[in-house]
Amino acid sequence: MNANIVQKVQTYLGAQALYKDSATTGNLFAGRNLPSFVKDYLLKKYAHGEDVDKNGLTSFLNKVMPVGDIRSQLISGQDITLLTRFSVNIDLVHNVRRFGIPDLGIKEREGQIPEHVASKHPELVDGEMWGIIKICLLPDDDGKKSHVEMVDFKPFKPYTTVDVSFIQNVRKNFTTPEWLDLIISSMEYEPDSFETMHQKLEFITRLLLFVEPRLNVVELAPKGTGKSYVFNNISKYGWLVSGGKVTRAKLFYDRAKDQSGIMKNHDFCAFDEIQTIVFQEPAELQGALKSYLEQGKATIGDKEFTSECGLMLMGNIPLTEDRKPVNKRYFDALPDNFRESALLDRFHCFIEGWYLPRINKSMIYKGWTMNMEYFSEIMHNLRVQNIYSELFDKLVDYDRQAGMREFTAVKRIATAYIKLLFPHWTSVEDVNIEEFDTFCLQPAIHRRGIIQQQCHYMDPEYKAEMPAIWVKH
Repeated sequence: MNANIVQKVQTYLGAQALYKDSATTGNLFAGRNLPSFVKDYLLKKYAHGEDVDKNGLTSFLNKVMPVGDIRSQLISGQDITLLTRFSVNIDLVHNVRRFGIPDLGIKEREGQIPEHVASKHPELVDGEMWGIIKICLLPDDDGKKSHVEMVDFKPFKPYTTVDVSFIQNVRKNFTTPEWLDLIISSMEYEPDSFETMHQKLEFITRLLLFVEPRLNVVELAPKGTGKSYVFNNISKYGWLVSGGKVTRAKLFYDRAKDQSGIMKNHDFCAFDEIQTIVFQEPAELQGALKSYLEQGKATIGDKEFTSECGLMLMGNIPLTEDRKPVNKRYFDALPDNFRESALLDRFHCFIEGWYLPRINKSMIYKGWTMNMEYFSEIMHNLRVQNIYSELFDKLVDYDRQAGMREFTAVKRIATAYIKLLFPHWTSVEDVNIEEFDTFCLQPAIHRRGIIQQQCHYMDPEYKAEMPAIWVKH
């Protein structure tokens, strides 16, 4: 990233600027599986310009991420404080709020959250989260067994509030190519390692789910292009499903337990390596998905499930020697349960992951950029800013015969691009029409057009052509 952008980062981002050097700091986090948003928070806490208080950071990590057998320490009677990812499950049958720490092998049936902790923290509901928790081993009420009890909890939320107007004002000082490079560097990648502007735009399109509610995306790409990293490291508001079994109950609502599934409390749910995931009771799941993807709600028994969670399907696709899909029917790479036109037509956006480079060490960024934990909070807050969709309506005209799915898809994609690339556009007077058309509207039409074309290949009843949508003059 060039020196001019670095200077702007330091000048305009102020306290939200951060110096990243994975070669130097990587050893500090060795053996500790931490996502980028947590590492950036810790680096910011112990950074002094380009230097890091290594002793202070190491001491803190040893305190909240102790090395060794946690179970043995619990059995010996120690109270343990952890900075960790954990899951919560409300067991209504036994009137217990359970938790598990998957990275430490503590299962949900082994952990309990007492009422005095749960009552102070309403966010302790079904799902996965990060936080600092204090745990100990206590006997059950009958005295015959023991359980791991959460004695205290502090949510991992360094920014209790973020001011969107701050990032809007910061953005005014960057050109669009500079802002694009800043976003990529905040994701820990060197912008100069991408060969073209097209590659950069393809890469940051993955972030559209982070800023736009109920945006549904399909990405097919070769292995090694960083799909898993983006959805597992950048935001605490998402959920990544990697392999295993998936049911309607797990995703939406479990009637037996009377509890909501993982899509209730997250900004997005990403299925990684979708070809390896086993979908149980596929007919039930497919029916719920069709309803949810269309309306944001699904009826499970007598319960109506609603959410603003977006859905991401990520899979591999075979390529030719010149890195183009072997088969023009892209959706043939999806598992049978998803290979249905009526279901796939409800997805808005397609990412052509074969245009992206394979990730290697030379692509890791070193230098000043934006704090990812801060940026992830900004993206989370942009989801509820409605000025951008209103702006789209003022800027765009369309064929009145256009189908609602096509138009809705284009609007959501283009609105997400505005939020991500042009958050400072808050009125029509702010908009550069040429940039809006180039970076927002045309990419949105193209990405929805791929969905349209692929559904047509599967079922000729679907039109292959997109309806006319254009910028007002």
